[in-house]
Amino acid sequence: MLLTRIKGPRDLDRLSQEELDQLAAEIRSFLVDAVSKTGGHLGPNLGVVELTIALHRVFDSPKDKVLFDTGHQAYVHKLLTGRQDFAGLRTKNGLSGYPSRAESAHDVIENSHASTVLGWADGLAKANEVLGREDHHVAAVIGDGALTGGMAWEALNNIAAAKDRPLVIVVNDNERSYGPTIGGLANHLATLRTTDGYERFLARGKEILERTPVVGKPLFETLHGAKKGLKDFIAPQGMFEDLGLKYIGPIDGHDIEALESALQRAKRFSGPVIVHCLTQKGRGYTPALEHEADRFHAVGVIHPDTGLPVKTAAASWTSVFADEMVKLGHEREDIVGITAAMLHPVGLNKFAEAFPNRIYDVGIAEQHGATSAAGLATGGVHPVFAVYATFLNRAFDQVLMDVALHKCGVTFVLDRAGVTGDDGASHNGMWDMSILQVVPGLRLAAPRDAEQLRAQLREAVEVKDAPTVVRYSKGVVGPAVPAVGRIGGMDVLRRPADEVTRPDVLLVSVGALAPMCLEIADLLDKQGISTTVVDPRWVKPVDEALAPLADRHRVVVTVEDNGRTGGVGAAVSQALRDAGVDVPLRDFGIPQRFLDHALRKEIMAEIGLTAPDIARQVTGLVAKLDGRYESEPAAAVD
Repeated sequence: MLLTRIKGPRDLDRLSQEELDQLAAEIRSFLVDAVSKTGGHLGPNLGVVELTIALHRVFDSPKDKVLFDTGHQAYVHKLLTGRQDFAGLRTKNGLSGYPSRAESAHDVIENSHASTVLGWADGLAKANEVLGREDHHVAAVIGDGALTGGMAWEALNNIAAAKDRPLVIVVNDNERSYGPTIGGLANHLATLRTTDGYERFLARGKEILERTPVVGKPLFETLHGAKKGLKDFIAPQGMFEDLGLKYIGPIDGHDIEALESALQRAKRFSGPVIVHCLTQKGRGYTPALEHEADRFHAVGVIHPDTGLPVKTAAASWTSVFADEMVKLGHEREDIVGITAAMLHPVGLNKFAEAFPNRIYDVGIAEQHGATSAAGLATGGVHPVFAVYATFLNRAFDQVLMDVALHKCGVTFVLDRAGVTGDDGASHNGMWDMSILQVVPGLRLAAPRDAEQLRAQLREAVEVKDAPTVVRYSKGVVGPAVPAVGRIGGMDVLRRPADEVTRPDVLLVSVGALAPMCLEIADLLDKQGISTTVVDPRWVKPVDEALAPLADRHRVVVTVEDNGRTGGVGAAVSQALRDAGVDVPLRDFGIPQRFLDHALRKEIMAEIGLTAPDIARQVTGLVAKLDGRYESEPAAAVD
C-alpha cells in the first residue's frame, strides 16, 4: 500500500499523478474502516482527501503553516504527517479527533471553535512579516459553513487591508456545515459554482474589440472600466475581489492536479488569495452520500458496509427536548426555534418539519442568534435558541447586554452540558453555569431526568421578562429520579434513613448527577452519616429555602458537572454567607483545566467526580467535624 509508505508530507513529492489518485482511494478506504470502529467525523474527511494531499505537496509543513478551521476535517492531515494508528481515535491516550500540538509539530490550531481560522492565519501572516520570514507561508482551510460566522468576516476585513501580505485562504465549499449551508453567503457561493468566470468573457471581448478599427480599443477600455458591474453580473467572485482579495476558482476539489496548480499560483502571489474549492462531503462512501441530514458529519460505531449503527441508541436528552418542542409548538403559536447551523444535532429538526415558518437557522453565528432572539422576543414571540453549551460561550455579551439588560423572554437550551468526553477540550460544556451566574435576572435550570426536562422547559418558556436557560448532558437520558418531597422550589430526593434532629450532610445535587448523588448518600449511610439530598431544579437564582435548610445540617456538599470556579457551589456558598448561615461547605465539580479527550466515565474518574471519591472525602470531612465537636461543649453543636 502507498499509504503505509507515507511517513511525512515530503514523501508525497515522489508520487506520480496516478499514484496520488491511488493514495486518495487508499485513504478513503482506510477512513471508512477505521472510523466505523471508533466513531468520529467521517463525512468531512472523506471530502478533503485530494485537497489535503495537494496542500501538503504545495506547502512545506511545518515551516509553512497549514491551518484547519475547527479541525474535525484533519484526519487526512494526520495520516499524511505520520499518524496512521487510528485504533484509539478519540479515546484515552489515543489520537485526538482534532489537530493536537502534543501529537505533532504539523498541528497548529487545536480543536478551536468554528470560524476562527482566518483570525489565526492573519496573526501568523503578520508574525512572518514582522520577523522577515519571506520563505514562510500560511494556508488556512475554512468551510463554506464556517464562513457564515462573523469572526470570519472580521478577519477577512483585516486580511484584505494588507494588499502585500501573503496569505492563502482555501474555501472548502461542500455546501454544508453539519447540514446544508444556508443564508446570503451560501447563495453567493452557489452562484460561483454555476457561473463561468468573467476573465474569459473579457479576454474574448478584448480580442474582438481590438480588431475593430478606431473605436475598438476605447470601447474595450470603457467596458473594462465598468469591470465591477460586469463581474457582479457574470461572476460574483467580485464580492471577494472588491474586498481586495485575489480570487482563484472555483476549482474541482477532487482533482489533485488542478488543486496543485491553483495553490501554486496562490502561493506565488504577494498578497491575500482565496482559492475556492468545490468538494463533496462523504465522497466515495455511498451510505454517507445518501444520508441527507449531514452526510455522516459525525458517526458512532457503524457497520462499514451499510453505515448502520452497531447498537440501537436509547432515548437521548436531545430527543426528549425535540419531542417536547413539537408539543409546545402545537400549543403555542408564539414559540419559534433558533439554531446556529446545527438543526439536527440540537434536535430542532422535528420542530422545523412541523413548523417550517417558525424556525431560523442563523448559520455559525451564535452572537447574531442571541441578539436576533432579543429582537424576536421584543416583537412578541418567544424564541427557543438551542445550542451546545460550549458554543453559548461565544454569545455571552449578547446574552448579557441584548437579552438580559432588555429583559427579553428568550429561552436558551444548552445541549452537551458538562463533561462530553471524546471530542476533547473545546467541546466540554463546563463553563456555562459559571459564566451565566453573573447575568442579572437570568434563571438557569438543570433537569435531572426526562420528566424534569419537559417540565422545566415548559416553566422556562412561561417567563416573559428575563432570559431562561435549560441545560442537559450529552447522550442517553437516565432513569427517572422521583422526588419524595419538596421544600420551597427544591425537590427532596432523599431524607435521612433515621429521624435525627440535625442530619450530618445536606447534599445539593445538580442536574443529571442526581443518580450519582443518591449513590453517594447510600455510601455515607453505610458509614453512619445521615444525608438529605435535594435537587434545586433551578440553580440560579439560589432558592430562598436552601439557606434555612442548610442551617439544619452540619455540612453542605454541592455536586455539579460544571467548573468549580464560580459555579453552583460558589453561588450556594455566597447565598449561605448572605443569609448568615455559618455551615461548612464543600463543592465538587470539574477542575478549571482543559480536559483531554476520553470517555466521559474515564474523565469523571480522573477528576474524582464519582460516588466513591466524593463519599470518601465527605466521610473525612464529617469525621473531622466529629473530632472538633468532641472537644467542645455539646451546646456548640446546636
